[in-house]
Amino acid sequence: MKNLPTKIISNLILKFNLRRKIQQELSGFFHRVSQAIRYINPLHMSPVMPLPSRYPVIESEAALARYPFLPQASAWMSSLAQKHHIDLEELIEGRMLENARKRARMRLIDTVDNKEGVDVYGTGDVHSDHGRLVEAFSFYFARLVVCASGDERLISRWAQAEASRAEKLLQVDNMVSDISKTYFQKIKFEAESNEWYIGIGDFVEVCPSISGSRWRLPNCELSDGWIRLHDEKGYSSKNKVARLLRERIKQSIVKDANQKQKDITPELEVQLAEHIGMVVGLMASKQSEAISLVTAGEGEWPPCMKQIIGELSQGVNVNHYGRLFLASIARTLGLPIANCVDFFRHAPDFSESVTTYQVEHVYQHEYTPSGCAKLKLNHNCPVSVGDDRLCDQTWMDHPLKYTKAKQRRRRLEEKQTEDSSPKKSDD
Repeated sequence: MKNLPTKIISNLILKFNLRRKIQQELSGFFHRVSQAIRYINPLHMSPVMPLPSRYPVIESEAALARYPFLPQASAWMSSLAQKHHIDLEELIEGRMLENARKRARMRLIDTVDNKEGVDVYGTGDVHSDHGRLVEAFSFYFARLVVCASGDERLISRWAQAEASRAEKLLQVDNMVSDISKTYFQKIKFEAESNEWYIGIGDFVEVCPSISGSRWRLPNCELSDGWIRLHDEKGYSSKNKVARLLRERIKQSIVKDANQKQKDITPELEVQLAEHIGMVVGLMASKQSEAISLVTAGEGEWPPCMKQIIGELSQGVNVNHYGRLFLASIARTLGLPIANCVDFFRHAPDFSESVTTYQVEHVYQHEYTPSGCAKLKLNHNCPVSVGDDRLCDQTWMDHPLKYTKAKQRRRRLEEKQTEDSSPKKSDD
């Protein structure tokens, strides 16, 4: 330091003091929002930050019918039910709401069949009294069926489908301002720049569930506690608000459905048995289809891979090392990302968006699967001496060697079978 010029020393001291000041400010800031940064079980999502205590007044009946999950829609729905003498029996079996039940059936089918969520083009005419009745009560009936199924995976999937539908509608809806202020503590629109800004607390709670670098805090423009949602080519500021709203709406729908489950009686389950059977059967069919896709060549998979897949399918909470190994070996074996995500579908903390993001990260960065020693150390090897002759070999130190050995054996057996087959005569 003695040999350095005075100007350089002064610059170093200034940089050090500035860095220390920034660290102190960041430390205080993250202490204030630390309650918002934690993992949430996607099957029981409950917003960490409270929703606004006072909601904007929404007088548009068309908007309330289009978004019947809004807290503002509750009183309107009650008045609608009173006006038309709609009770639970009418909702389940009455002639007046027959079209609403048909629409609900389509919402549920879209939940299972349509990766894009509930089809926005199936939305009824919310500008007529009858259309609003059908659209609003179709959501209520679908929720009743989903809650009565008792299937938490179905609840999560249905909430995701409804939230995806809402996102598409909000991208072109002028109600986005009132709806965003319903779900976020701090959000504002700057008319001069035609851009939206969201409070850091709301952002850090929602963004971990969304994949993509634009949703990572270090990549965002932060000023005075506000995140700027700037326009991008092909992705407007308004679309970003709609994307953030999708996550908060899903959380709200799941929370509401979990509360409604307490009101389901055995008698109600019997009344809804046909509708429950339809959607649960459709779910089972889709799951079987997914399983059949990912079990191709299963006989050549190593036992550690099979064990982890089996545990996940039974709802076991596999540790981090096991999950990372499964994703990395699936990548190495050439399984599609979608199939790899399906392995985790029954995990107790499964979230479609979070899991997809994590699996894509493993595939993109070409992670390699761990060897046998690390798998044993982290309790992810199910094999004991004598369980599998191939695993007992002294040279067997990596799961991929197991797969390669199985493939060589299969090819050898196929060749032996071919050689032993009687030759066809030329006559």
